[in-house]
Amino acid sequence: MTRATAVRAVLAVAVLLVSVYISLTMSPRLGLDLQGGTRIVLQARDTATVEADRETTDRTLEVLRQRIDSLGVSEPTLTRSGEDRIIVELPDVQDPRQAAEVIGRTAQLTFHAVEGPAVEEPDEKPSGSGPAADPSPTPNPSSTADPGSTADPDGLTLSDEQGRALALGPARLSGAGVEDATAGFDAQGGAGWSVSLEFRKDAGQDWKRLTGEAACHPAGDDRRRVAIVLDEKVISSPQVDPSVGCKAGLPSGATQITGSFSADEARDLALLIKGGALPVPVEIVEQRTVGPTLGAAAIDASARAALIGAAATALFITVVYRLFGALAAVALGAYGVISYAALVALGVTLTLPGLAGFVLAIGMAVDANVLVFERAREECAERPKRSLRSALTTGFTKAWSAVADSNATTLIAAGLLFFLGSGPVKGFGVTLAIGVIASMFSALVIARALTEIAASTRFVSDYRSVNGIARPGAVRTWLVRKDPQLFRKPVRWLVVSVALVAVAVAGIVVRGVDLGVEFTGGRLVEYSTSRPVDVETARDTLAAAGFGDAEVTTAGDGDLSVRTGKLDNDGEHALRTALAEEGGETTKVRDELIGPSLGDELRRNALIALGVAVAVQLAYLAVRFRWTFAVASVGAMVHDVILVVGAFAWLGRPVDGIFLAALLTVIGYSVNDSVVVFDRVRELWGANRRTPLDTIARRAVLQTVPRTVNTGMGALFILAALAVLGGDSLADFALALLIGICVGTWSSVFTAVPGAILLERNAKTPPPAPGKRKGKGSARGRQGASRLDPLDNGARV
Repeated sequence: MTRATAVRAVLAVAVLLVSVYISLTMSPRLGLDLQGGTRIVLQARDTATVEADRETTDRTLEVLRQRIDSLGVSEPTLTRSGEDRIIVELPDVQDPRQAAEVIGRTAQLTFHAVEGPAVEEPDEKPSGSGPAADPSPTPNPSSTADPGSTADPDGLTLSDEQGRALALGPARLSGAGVEDATAGFDAQGGAGWSVSLEFRKDAGQDWKRLTGEAACHPAGDDRRRVAIVLDEKVISSPQVDPSVGCKAGLPSGATQITGSFSADEARDLALLIKGGALPVPVEIVEQRTVGPTLGAAAIDASARAALIGAAATALFITVVYRLFGALAAVALGAYGVISYAALVALGVTLTLPGLAGFVLAIGMAVDANVLVFERAREECAERPKRSLRSALTTGFTKAWSAVADSNATTLIAAGLLFFLGSGPVKGFGVTLAIGVIASMFSALVIARALTEIAASTRFVSDYRSVNGIARPGAVRTWLVRKDPQLFRKPVRWLVVSVALVAVAVAGIVVRGVDLGVEFTGGRLVEYSTSRPVDVETARDTLAAAGFGDAEVTTAGDGDLSVRTGKLDNDGEHALRTALAEEGGETTKVRDELIGPSLGDELRRNALIALGVAVAVQLAYLAVRFRWTFAVASVGAMVHDVILVVGAFAWLGRPVDGIFLAALLTVIGYSVNDSVVVFDRVRELWGANRRTPLDTIARRAVLQTVPRTVNTGMGALFILAALAVLGGDSLADFALALLIGICVGTWSSVFTAVPGAILLERNAKTPPPAPGKRKGKGSARGRQGASRLDPLDNGARV
């Protein structure tokens, strides 16, 4: 065992041990589409006086956080997206009507006089999480309201920050009167953190009268306090300073709320007061609800598909590459553990498309191993007497450029999914990127260490039929024997591709593209009923209930899918009640609401994503290859996109965000295949510059076809398992990728290569330069090139 092999083996064992530890001790974060719950996207809107920018959206978010906490939802998540959007995730919430109603209200900030301790229970229990108010002076226990006084009928009974019930008078001032609220630190006076208030002109007079009336009560009396209430919850109830005289009050610019505030508490209090003063109206532009059974079923189906697909892939590469294939299968299992541990350790939220991406990456993880093994087979065929270890090392060296370029194009597609996708599609981009990086590690470190250790043993070296790379495969042998003249007339292959594109465009024009609710706006709800209900009966029932425009189709195992235009949560409840009259107990399985403005935006972003994908892939290929190769590859990629969209049009399948994720993945896969072919063309053409390009291309295709077929088979096993076992949630995703991989395999050979040959006939660029030799001087270069066996010390007689 060489030192490099030992280092790889130690690194592989260390990474695996850490990955196993993480997998056993940490749990993944599941998205709402897997654990069940509701996701709401809010759009902040401008008003006549307030602009919905980043700052005002942050204030609105804090107010909404307090409200949602009052709903008792377990572990809600609120985040700002962009400048003026707020994403609210509510786990386990299946009926979002109450949450949507609470979220949709504008903030209610009011200021009240404290009339004394309350006799009855407070209207609202203290949250215990708000910022602390001024604790001094401590209220006098003997200070009570006048015995003859009665509480104002318009007042409230609320708990203060310490949980004491207070009787409050009617609202004397609203949040609209607050001009500004800022947190500051008084280092010189030693008062610590405080919150300064500024009021508008008329509101400043109201504030002065309110604090002046409170100042007429003795220090320590509850009635000397002023309560600041947000959404019927006391966020602060400071006492008026003893220096303020009766009826004098506090002027607007001189008001400070002091106390034992920390920096965060002072900022939070200022944010809440100012946020209440600047209520930004919000509109629900997207709402998705997923039942817990659907998420559990998706996880179960994906797990079964992963196990079956991975087992089929492992069996396939073991049959093709024998011992080395079995070792690659072991590395494939290690890849699964490493990529899962990376997802968990990085805290990635695993969504349904992300789960599909994780499963898909298992099938694509064998690509690098297949590239290396095929190159090693070529080395053994050219020099049968060379050592097995030397052939394997050369295979890894020569396959590196193709491995790097093919994985780079997939990473580009994953990056586009993350930056240009929305919602769960981003999770697919993240898992795909992690999968690509983990597959590189498993192939270039784990699989290489295992195969190099095996190649060093006498048994594997002596019995070459065991290792799987010492002899060419059956496909390669058959192709070499037949030696088909594929590109003598390249135009005929382009005619076939044009004909296929014409059929796809005809489907798009004649049948039309069924854009999902995500791109058109509206609402799509899937229901499960206790009694079977056929589509016609459900359609008549909904029409009688006033939902004549509802489109009803079947979904899943006897479920009903209802698609409508604009429909609020009350309307959805009425629709569900109408279905329940025919179907008995009706459970909402899935619910998607997309506002028209967001639908237009998502549709526009989808086109932008496809355009950017084409431009970025073209730029990368133009840098790494000749411009003719880049244009031909991108032309084949566009060909694949049109065929996949056309196939969905003919089949009447919906085109939504999940389909967009599959389409961008197809783009990466198509370019991946083309890169492998053109990498070989570049290598052969550089070594044989006077040979016609069509001959070079034919040799390159025949040499890379085994890799293309074997890699495609690995992905097809996984996708077939997803299509059969994944249910409706993943069936369309798997179908799009199945079609994309098939047409991508075709186009990388019969569209990209003929296109490059025709472009090169009119190009004036000379053939690529031959590969540079290592070493200085021709003699040393030739000597270094001939010393391919790592056990060869270079001595010659």
